[in-house]
Amino acid sequence: QVQLVESGGGLVQPGGSLRLSCTASGRTLSDGATGWFRETPGKEREFVAARRWSGGNTYYADSVKGRLTISRDNAKNTVYLQMNSLKPEDTAVYFCAAGRAIIGTIRTSSGYNYWGQGTQVTVSS
Repeated sequence: QVQLVESGGGLVQPGGSLRLSCTASGRTLSDGATGWFRETPGKEREFVAARRWSGGNTYYADSVKGRLTISRDNAKNTVYLQMNSLKPEDTAVYFCAAGRAIIGTIRTSSGYNYWGQGTQVTVSS
């Protein structure tokens, strides 16, 4: 089993920044990706960003491209989501996920086996 713990959510004004962290522990996976997804009430879970462990390729939803950056600190087993120029529509519960994310699935929930508990991000003045 892999355990994922998110942190860093909170309340921020429009245009502000937050950095989310996702720390992994437990079983080591040989290859795969870490992804960030978000949920708002009444909507399906939405892909935000992902990063492959091997090679470091990154993927972003069009709605966050240029504002959010995913990165990884291998020594800390932690993946970060730096969120800049935040908008009210970024308000959601953000989840990190880990899994094999085979070709074609990195932007979908089905690519990930392990999920964190979620952290709330609220963008409001």
